[in-house]
Amino acid sequence: MPRKKPELNKREKAILRFIEKQDNIFSKIENNINQIAKIANAQKYIKKKDFLEFSAKQDEMIELKKKQNEIFLKIYTLLGKEI
Repeated sequence: MPRKKPELNKREKAILRFIEKQDNIFSKIENNINQIAKIANAQKYIKKKDFLEFSAKQDEMIELKKKQNEIFLKIYTLLGKEI
């Protein structure tokens, strides 16, 4: 017989909601980045200064997303040890 999953307490549920909200924020930002790229493609032109700034922001987003995922993994690991 399969083992029943333990119920999450209020704190654990709140933590998971927070993680989901944070991930949704990154998804919205990534969507905005894609929209900017589509506009640049449609115009077939982007100023070098704007391109460099856009690229720097995109690189920053990638690094922040990596850090966020590392933090989420630590949180999931800690939650797993408590259950």
